[in-house]
Amino acid sequence: MRLDLWRRRRGSAEMCVYWCRMIPVVPAESGTHVLAEFDCLDPLLSALRLDSGRIKCTCLSVSRKWLALGTSAGGLHLIQREGWKQKLILTHKEGSVTQVSCCPHDEDFIAVATSQGLVVVWELHLERRGRPERVSVSWEHRGQTVTSLCWDTAALRVFVGDVGGKVSCVRAGSSKLGKGSSFVIFPVQTVTTVDSRVVQLGYFDGHLVVSSLSRCYLCDTEREKFWRVGNKERDGEFGACFLSQAPAGQRGQALLYCARPGSRIWETSFNGEVLSTHQFKQLLACPPLPLVSYKNDPHFNPAQTSPQSLAFPRLLQFGDQNLLTWTDSAIYIFTPHSGQVLLWTEVKDVVEISVFRNELFCLYGDGRLSHLSLMSPERCVERLMKRENWTVSATVCCMFQHAIITSRARKSLPIDRLEQLKAQLNSASQQQLIGQLEEVISKLEPLDSACSSRRSSISSHESFNVLDCGIYRVISRRGSQSDDDANSLANQSMLEEERLKEFSFTEEEQAENDCQSVRGEGDRSDLSLQFLPLPFRPKPPRVALQAVRDSVSSFMKKTTEKINTLQMNADLWPRPDLREGVQGEVAATVTPLPEEVEHELTAEQSSSETELQELRAATKKATSQIQDPMVLLDPVCLSSVLQEWAPVLERVLGPEDHIRPEEITAQEEKTLEEEELVSSISCCVVVQPDIYSANLDESATLAEEEDLGPCSTGPVRAPFPPLANHVELIQLFSPKPLPPDLQAELSQLVCLYLEMGCPGRGGLESVCVFLRRYFFLLDQERVRKMCVLRYREHREVMKAYIAGMLEFTQASKVVEVIQKGDLLKSLRSLRELQPWNAPLLLSHLYRLYDKHGEVAVRAYPQFYPTILPSDIMAMALPSHFLPYLDNLVQSRAEQQRLSFLGSLLQPETLRQDWLELALSHDAPQKDDALTADGQP
Repeated sequence: MRLDLWRRRRGSAEMCVYWCRMIPVVPAESGTHVLAEFDCLDPLLSALRLDSGRIKCTCLSVSRKWLALGTSAGGLHLIQREGWKQKLILTHKEGSVTQVSCCPHDEDFIAVATSQGLVVVWELHLERRGRPERVSVSWEHRGQTVTSLCWDTAALRVFVGDVGGKVSCVRAGSSKLGKGSSFVIFPVQTVTTVDSRVVQLGYFDGHLVVSSLSRCYLCDTEREKFWRVGNKERDGEFGACFLSQAPAGQRGQALLYCARPGSRIWETSFNGEVLSTHQFKQLLACPPLPLVSYKNDPHFNPAQTSPQSLAFPRLLQFGDQNLLTWTDSAIYIFTPHSGQVLLWTEVKDVVEISVFRNELFCLYGDGRLSHLSLMSPERCVERLMKRENWTVSATVCCMFQHAIITSRARKSLPIDRLEQLKAQLNSASQQQLIGQLEEVISKLEPLDSACSSRRSSISSHESFNVLDCGIYRVISRRGSQSDDDANSLANQSMLEEERLKEFSFTEEEQAENDCQSVRGEGDRSDLSLQFLPLPFRPKPPRVALQAVRDSVSSFMKKTTEKINTLQMNADLWPRPDLREGVQGEVAATVTPLPEEVEHELTAEQSSSETELQELRAATKKATSQIQDPMVLLDPVCLSSVLQEWAPVLERVLGPEDHIRPEEITAQEEKTLEEEELVSSISCCVVVQPDIYSANLDESATLAEEEDLGPCSTGPVRAPFPPLANHVELIQLFSPKPLPPDLQAELSQLVCLYLEMGCPGRGGLESVCVFLRRYFFLLDQERVRKMCVLRYREHREVMKAYIAGMLEFTQASKVVEVIQKGDLLKSLRSLRELQPWNAPLLLSHLYRLYDKHGEVAVRAYPQFYPTILPSDIMAMALPSHFLPYLDNLVQSRAEQQRLSFLGSLLQPETLRQDWLELALSHDAPQKDDALTADGQP
């Protein structure tokens, strides 16, 4: 017994250790900042066709407005960062683009260097909608590889360094300044020639720093004087840059920082004198912080603590007070004024980095791009939660809990937001993560302690009073410190209020979907703090939306009343109240129904129950017969069993017969049409797409497609044309409530009925009609495979299936993102739906293809193997399918591509089909297929 007890205690202790090691905690002194990746730039490269082996991205530069990408084919792609839209392609016949640099003070200028040594300064003329032009061209470095470009911070001139050590200056004129201003007397000048290859150039306030393989040189470009930085030489690639001591956008003093061997950095003055040496070798004996990415969960290994002796090949100013550098395996960020390592993160195969403020864009050896941001952990969690990356958000909270629990973090992460995060986790598979997050929440510091230091500073001034909303109002002299504190407190309160309103809006939407009612602005309840109803606050969009919905609801109600008054007695038939403008319900009237009507309703109810019993009996009979191997293995017998069962299904769940005899007069026909339309209102609603397509998320009748199963029941049908046209409707919901067991059996028989081709005896149109009529009974994945395999040559069946899926997923929030037209955001929304449901994902991909065409199809390989090439072939044009197939094969390692392509070519008949497709749409040119002597 003692041994058993000891084993139990040991086991519980090991579980506690495992619990703690599940997500290691980053030390408080190291976890103040984190590098995070929120955007995927792979679709951008795919759209630019830079993801293939033929053309690759070779260099990059970033500014406030642009992301410039140079390619191995001599092209320069200018991407507008807002929305990631391509604006221009500048071509160069003088070789591949090796260097590119955006002008920091005028984004209409950009400098480019090619592999032949050509340097071009482009003026884009985007403001005046003109054509880009080369305002300056330099062949000063012909035959040499340009290694660095650096813009003057005030004038339109570029400093150029090459592999031979030559440094030149290229001046550019501008047509913006008037006539003659674009003419420069000496556009190209040689500044100096150093002893070895130029590694990096830097410029600040008239001073140019040149870092070569052996030492750094400082040049005063106005007085044309040169200094050597320090006395000791070095051997290798070491960067250098200026670091301004003034805030961004302001002029001030700067210091020069030069990299040295052994993870050292010199801090020097403008006359080349070394002021101090920063030693980072021992400071780097700390574990690397994880890169927080949407792709996977971050991992932190606290055991990695060995010193690092490194050579920093480049130095860049990052933010206001930080230096950034990198090697082929990691990114490092230092804070020189305090001599500390802000963070370092393992990132493999980085070739080049371009920075703008606290953002950095990385170019990798294989041509990939990534967009990283430096921020605090609480800000990172806030952005991840906005993107609904719940698991990664919870992991970052537990890993950086020293930063999350502080009172300062309550501005970005109130306790309610963390509780919401915990509620989004899976209680079955993420129990340990939930337990760690609960422990973090229990340690949270209240928001009041964040203002304790401010209160003490306020109390030292003349006088103050506290408003009802909690804001401290300070009475002091204009421009004093107390004014700044009061303004910061007011700004802080407004920021908290905006975040609280955003969270309240989310909670209100959830509650509104539950109760199917609209709340006014005055009904909103604050979650934690009470704020004054200030008059300058803008009205939320919910009020405007409510007005639109009221207008639509009034229109639908009046239309329904007119229909009801045609052939019905108002005392016997109640007027339907279309709640929220989407779902109509028959409300009970105050006056009692006559006995005849009650008798008719009772008879109708009993008739419906009798029909369901008949359908259940026929279904059980067919199921039992199919289970007989002699029937199941005989297609003729199996089809006869299904044909015997199908009329019962048609009679009970099929639509009413609207075909009338020819002898009915036109007046009687009109009356019958009106009666049919009125009787159908009680079980369906005519939805006008132009009114409701933008607001389907407000409907209380359709849930998210992730929550809807293939056999959901409800009283609402899909939108349909007028009944007089006799167009078969897409039935998303059963016209009669079905028990779950009966519905499951019906679903199996309906799918088998389609797979056997029984409806096809009446023609292909009969298959489409049957599919639309009983869509609510279909197994969506099974029917998808059936359309690809059995009806591959008949695209009408696939079109009918996709039409049903588009209606089925119309209420999804992803549809709203797709309709806005942003391809990158749409793809990100689809990735966040993982694990994917193939039919639902396929319907969204059809929407994206209709919106963007070939550009969208090129990004679809990321959804393999959920979406197969056969699905894309049925969706896209043949000329668009080939780029998809090329990207899909290229996504595999080179040694795996041949075997992977062989696995795709199943069955064997696909080999000839794809070969004919390639030869007919992507045939090689004659010059590419023959040698110089005419041989193949």
